[in-house]
Amino acid sequence: MNGIVVGVDIGGTMVRAGAVEKNGNILVIDETTIQAGEGPKSGLERIIRLIETLLKKTDSRLDGIGLGCTGPLDIKRGVIQNPYTLPGWQEVPITSPLQSHFSVPVILENDADAAAMGEYWTGAGQGAKRLLAITVGTGIGTAFVLNGQIYRGLENCHPEGGHIPLDPSGPLCYCGANGCWEILASGTAITEQARQAVFQNPDSLMLALAGGELEKVDTSIAVLAARQNDPVACKVIHRAATYMGLGIVTAINFFAPEMIVLSGGVMKSSDLFLPEINKIVHQNNRMVPADQVQIVHAKLGYYAGLVGAAYSAYLQLQELKGN
Repeated sequence: MNGIVVGVDIGGTMVRAGAVEKNGNILVIDETTIQAGEGPKSGLERIIRLIETLLKKTDSRLDGIGLGCTGPLDIKRGVIQNPYTLPGWQEVPITSPLQSHFSVPVILENDADAAAMGEYWTGAGQGAKRLLAITVGTGIGTAFVLNGQIYRGLENCHPEGGHIPLDPSGPLCYCGANGCWEILASGTAITEQARQAVFQNPDSLMLALAGGELEKVDTSIAVLAARQNDPVACKVIHRAATYMGLGIVTAINFFAPEMIVLSGGVMKSSDLFLPEINKIVHQNNRMVPADQVQIVHAKLGYYAGLVGAAYSAYLQLQELKGN
């Protein structure tokens, strides 16, 4: 019987899991809502049931489990410390109960790191020695892969590129700082900016597309209206793209990567953002060769996190065999 690893991507809304072979081939994928508000015990039960459902769909032997989860995390202890996107999930052990239940090694990774490893393993970043992955969705996540390994900070912490302050006079972020990259250019930020713009300009096409209900104006509405040349929506998108570009050029100056992989829900509409992003990058490339940095789309989409989590588990299994 062939062995597989299950990769799990735990988000604030959904949890996705896939049975992945050692060559990166995904045998089967399933997902469910995490229902974070019901508490970590209920969430853990949902994850266990999801994994068990996958295993019933494959005849393969389970060798390990890799978890990618929205942070903050303590990956050494296998603990979720997330009061933001997983309300109430504070100091929640996640690897030990799964290891006890399934009797296999379990590894925990930050979701941005897992997505980066997925793209490095089988996605757009294959072969890149210095790969920067940027996920623009509800928030902004960053991860740096150097020679096939995730770059880790002090105490193995995950560097939070989304909280680089770009505008000290900008809006207050939940992290406590003003004008973070995430609070200026994420999907959540675009939604907030779009609603403010519609409140001030009720004749905007965005309100009509939202059925006249301000609370239904979101990033997707702003994108749709911008594609129809609504000037208010175009201004919102341009502002976000400018801050995306400033964040990206800041990251380039820090890491000097050879490739940047862009992913996340907002980047599904990257054609609206990339012209301004590229303009900002090329205007600010005096100190590093930014013109040589490849900025590409992710290939794995929603599944990058679970694929990367599985890859991290495979790497751990190799280390265990080596010992």
